[in-house]
Amino acid sequence: MKFNMLEDKILNDYKEAMKARDSLRITVLSCLRAEFKNTAVTKKKDLLDDNECIGVIKKQVKQHQDSIEQFKNGNRNDLAEKEIKEIDILQSYLPAQLSEAELSKAIDEVIVSTGAVGIKDMGKVMKEAMAKAGSSADNKLLSDLVKQKLSKLV
Repeated sequence: MKFNMLEDKILNDYKEAMKARDSLRITVLSCLRAEFKNTAVTKKKDLLDDNECIGVIKKQVKQHQDSIEQFKNGNRNDLAEKEIKEIDILQSYLPAQLSEAELSKAIDEVIVSTGAVGIKDMGKVMKEAMAKAGSSADNKLLSDLVKQKLSKLV
């Protein structure tokens, strides 16, 4: 069975965590590998490419962030801390994220190139900005910045 590079790295890290008896890392990577398999089955593929794997990891990070919010609202800081540690493990497999300034500059370029004139062009700008930033952008931050910039154009 041939793995892609990211999935192969995660498998090797999983094996290392097993040898080191690192239960938190074992749990996180095991769940992540299962999610890769589920996503591949859903897409009727044997393997996911690296970009699809990154998408799965981002989805997992988002779920953990939602859980942190719920745990903090429920005064369960112990569980929130565990989720934060799990996010740190997941984020180690994501490409470096663009800074807000870099993202803002890219959005400005997209607004100019698409000729966007207001909030009604949000979809067009988001599509181009996401393509330009690729997997190295936080989509929520990207969306917020696009909305903010297009609102000022009106």
